[in-house]
Amino acid sequence: MQVLEKKFTDKTYSILYLVEDAENGMRLDQFAQIHFTTLSREYVKKRIICGDITISARPHPHRPSTKVYKGEHIQILTTKSNHEDEYWRGQLVAEEIPMIVDDHSDYVVISKPAFMATHPTGKHLFYTATSIMSYRLNSPMKSVHRIDRETSGVLLLGKNEKAAQVLTELFENRKVKKAYIFIAHKKHDASSFPFVADERLGLKDDHTPRNMVHCFAKETKQGKRAQTRFELVHDFGSFVLALAFPVTGRQHQIRAHAAHHGYPLLGDKMYNGDPTVFMRFKDGVATESDFDLMQIPRQALHAAALSLRIDYLNQNKLWVQPIPNDLKKWLSSQDISVQDILQYEQKIKDIIANYFEQKSA
Repeated sequence: MQVLEKKFTDKTYSILYLVEDAENGMRLDQFAQIHFTTLSREYVKKRIICGDITISARPHPHRPSTKVYKGEHIQILTTKSNHEDEYWRGQLVAEEIPMIVDDHSDYVVISKPAFMATHPTGKHLFYTATSIMSYRLNSPMKSVHRIDRETSGVLLLGKNEKAAQVLTELFENRKVKKAYIFIAHKKHDASSFPFVADERLGLKDDHTPRNMVHCFAKETKQGKRAQTRFELVHDFGSFVLALAFPVTGRQHQIRAHAAHHGYPLLGDKMYNGDPTVFMRFKDGVATESDFDLMQIPRQALHAAALSLRIDYLNQNKLWVQPIPNDLKKWLSSQDISVQDILQYEQKIKDIIANYFEQKSA
């Protein structure tokens, strides 16, 4: 199932597929089902009948049983609806426009808002970094690395295949230095900072939620090797403002390591010590006490900085972004002054600069 073209607007998302040998003679609904793997055949049939799934150069609408043949082009059109909307305490969470940090002919760096996916996946098709920036800059966008949907911060996208491949290899080969700002509950005193978490990370069979990452002792063979360095920015009572420097890039690495060491992130529905909270939010039945425990709509994690060298462009690049507005607002609610927040941001810049300089030495 070869993708020939993807087109994004602010209201539509279309994909053009090529019918190959393996699909020759297949029913149209069966062909489309390969794309809609998580949706029922009945739903796919309705999409065909209403004209959202068409065979190019053939009159439509088509029947679900219509056969497709090698070399034909199949277009699947999705129109934006409310299925991606995010709510907090019954109120719609406003979508934010990503800010462009650096725009180059081969790449673009943005400050990704929380709740924006990196690229289209599952039900998230429109509020994604690649689709929005493709439409905004009228240029195809390739994801180079990924940030969790609820996590905000610096995100690098490639504008062509060559750039995307080179940049992706930098991440895969750990030639990129990264720093994250986070706010966390404090389960014990903060004297452990600075510290390095090197627990192995992996999933457990038959655990709910199934995508929750668990920490295993460094000496075991369970999970995969992982390492994160943590630095304290400020300790204010029951919470800490801190920095995380991931050496490896495992799924949920910072969140899992921080929680394991007694610093579960503010707003983290999965790693707060009670995984049933995540399931209630997922199922749309979160209680008032769940909202009170989270305090904010998303995990308080922000990709603050990226540092790398792009050899073929002869560029050494460092992109740094400040504490995002929603986390500043929460800090202000804790009687933290604007002046204090400015001091925290300067300290964050200094710690990041010192750490990156040490790593380069």
